[in-house]
Amino acid sequence: MADIAVVFHSGYGHTQRQAQAVAEGAAARLIAIDAEGNLPEGAWEQLAAADAIVFGSPTYMGGPSWQFKKFADATSKPWFTQAWKDKLFAGFTNSAALNGDKHSTIHYFITLAAQHSGLWVSQGIMPSSTKAAQRDDPNRLGSYAGAIAQSPSDASPAEMAPGDLETARQFGKRVAEAAARWARR
Repeated sequence: MADIAVVFHSGYGHTQRQAQAVAEGAAARLIAIDAEGNLPEGAWEQLAAADAIVFGSPTYMGGPSWQFKKFADATSKPWFTQAWKDKLFAGFTNSAALNGDKHSTIHYFITLAAQHSGLWVSQGIMPSSTKAAQRDDPNRLGSYAGAIAQSPSDASPAEMAPGDLETARQFGKRVAEAAARWARR
């Protein structure tokens, strides 16, 4: 079984719920970035040991939260030695708007992974894009590069669309399958 870490920041609990679904699908451990942009004790060692790292952040103002960016800047230490070279990476995000420029956050994650000489795992779930599609359907928002979710600004984390959480679980499963396959190389 591959060792997978989900490192994420959540401002209001929605992205945490999405992270939990990704971790459930991947049988991964969660590493929460706190409100000050810091990791818990031992997290850097967990990331170093991981076969795959999944990034997660809400999309605020067209990109990841400043707390996630603080973490990303701190990854310059493993970057300098290319310590994460050839790890698998993936990412997910959530915002209040249907579009909300979530793709900018996913692309930020892809660039961060590339700078670490990592390999990106895409979503691999076809979009639910028919007239009959519902909020409960996986990939209802139609993303390919990573898992995205939409939570109305006045909705609690408990009110997240079941389809978005199922998308996150399936995405986590895909990351786990890719990491297991990559580890056999």
